[in-house]
Amino acid sequence: MADTPQTFALQRIYLKDSSLESPASPMVFTKAWKPKFKVDLNTRSQHIAEKSHEVVLTVTLTAELDDEKVLLIEVQQAGLFAIEGIEGDNLKQVLGIACPNLLFPYAREAVDSLALKGGFPAVGLQPVNFEALFREAQKQAQAQAQTAPAASDAKH
Repeated sequence: MADTPQTFALQRIYLKDSSLESPASPMVFTKAWKPKFKVDLNTRSQHIAEKSHEVVLTVTLTAELDDEKVLLIEVQQAGLFAIEGIEGDNLKQVLGIACPNLLFPYAREAVDSLALKGGFPAVGLQPVNFEALFREAQKQAQAQAQTAPAASDAKH
């Protein structure tokens, strides 16, 4: 496999799922729009076929106004990527950093579009450092792996 040249190509970008909930409408439109936003990000990937991987970036935006949930948007932006000659930790990095970086602008646009269609102002999600998120997730997984054997050893 060492002779296989490394290739990474985006084959397709698509919206896998999206939803908008506006539980406080129409009353929310009578109030000043100064919500507290919470944004959750999640990525997952799966091997689809030889050299082909799907990566799904889920963006969940929640807006609260006066301690009441007034807007919930969830977008699953997906991409199909051709990846060859990249394995192990390098493949995990490509799937967890490079692919979400390519998908995020599309997810951001989808969130803004849904907000506008729901009668709200565009949200304008800030750029995301997927490398920092990936590294933090790795640290958490390592910490859990180190404490899990100790917990199971204590049971014996």
